[in-house]
Amino acid sequence: MPDNENYIQKLFANRIGGNKFGKDTKIYKFEKIKRSKRAAMDENPNKELFDLGVGEPDEMAFPEVIKTLQLEAEKPENRGYTDNGIQEFKSAAVNYMEKVFGVKGLDPNKHVNHTIGSKSGLAMLPSIFINPGDITLMTVPGYPVMGTHTQYLGGEVVNLPLTKKNSFLPDLKSITSDVAKRAKLLYLNYPNNPTGANATRKFYEEVVDFAQKNNVVVIQDAAYAALNFDENPTSFLSVPGAMGVGVELHSLSKSYNMTGWRIAFVVGNELIVKGVAHVKDNIDSGQFAAIQKAAIHALEHPEITEKILKKYRRRLTKLVEALNSLGFDATIPGGSFFLYVEAPKGIKGGQKFKSGEEFSQYLIKEMMISTVPWDDVGSFTRFSATFAAKGVQEETRIINEIKSRLSSVNFEF
Repeated sequence: MPDNENYIQKLFANRIGGNKFGKDTKIYKFEKIKRSKRAAMDENPNKELFDLGVGEPDEMAFPEVIKTLQLEAEKPENRGYTDNGIQEFKSAAVNYMEKVFGVKGLDPNKHVNHTIGSKSGLAMLPSIFINPGDITLMTVPGYPVMGTHTQYLGGEVVNLPLTKKNSFLPDLKSITSDVAKRAKLLYLNYPNNPTGANATRKFYEEVVDFAQKNNVVVIQDAAYAALNFDENPTSFLSVPGAMGVGVELHSLSKSYNMTGWRIAFVVGNELIVKGVAHVKDNIDSGQFAAIQKAAIHALEHPEITEKILKKYRRRLTKLVEALNSLGFDATIPGGSFFLYVEAPKGIKGGQKFKSGEEFSQYLIKEMMISTVPWDDVGSFTRFSATFAAKGVQEETRIINEIKSRLSSVNFEF
């Protein structure tokens, strides 16, 4: 009999590390943060740790949404597979797109399909288009799932840096003709994680033009689209020509405090949506109908998101004031619940920070403040307004304490 561990170790696919799978000693960013938080809490058992690195809402879904789930879960007609989604959810998604984003003319039978969260939709999309050697254009810093699956399929990822100088929009003119010729997919994410930047209508028009000229499919990850501080949030699909080149993925996770519910939808070009449905048929059997029906209630009440957005605006405003009083260069983002700020170079007369990660680790270990570093394009740190706090008084106390801890040293910028 062969040694099970030895022969299994040799069989892992190259895409996840081949025979070296599980042996890599590199500690990934989020795992390093988790370990550092545990160590800091062990060393300071009587000191409160403030977690500003959380990328999900700090509160539950609204009571009426939860109640809808409870009622629908008890109905026998909701017990079975839903495959590519119930009709009522598709219709609600179409109505939501028109009511919130002004996108008209969508057909629930052609232009929309539910997914079990937007992450699964992003994972499926390369399977529709990517052959070995094809390129997916990915904005960085950003959410890597679509790029990861592109590489699983033998495709190549070309990163488009998001710089402060360019308002955290990718420079499409920097894409060479050779890369554009091989590109199949262009991934966008606005409002953006982690920068919080919004895309302008003019930029979306440039994207449509680029896609049409180069036969590229546009995937706009709109997970934070409703958490938008602009008076009239813009959908990529509202731009002339967008329906001909791409889709948007909308999630209820961030805008309705429904992260664990795993419900989202892909909307836009009919052929792309049909491709998602085809791949999805071979991956899952649909989200529980009761969850879809609770999501319908949420989509029919966008005022829920407006209440959530009001909270994030309040917290972000206080965070910006606190950070800027200490020398940081923070501004209210266009959307999302993130502040993306340049990390200091060090402490005057003391420790230097070569990267956002070094600064982030310092904050955890020395100040019991957890953040997320981003060093893809410069040294930045992401502060999230989703820290756990019950009410205005509590969040004010937390932000004041964060400011107090940060002010104990003089940062050098």
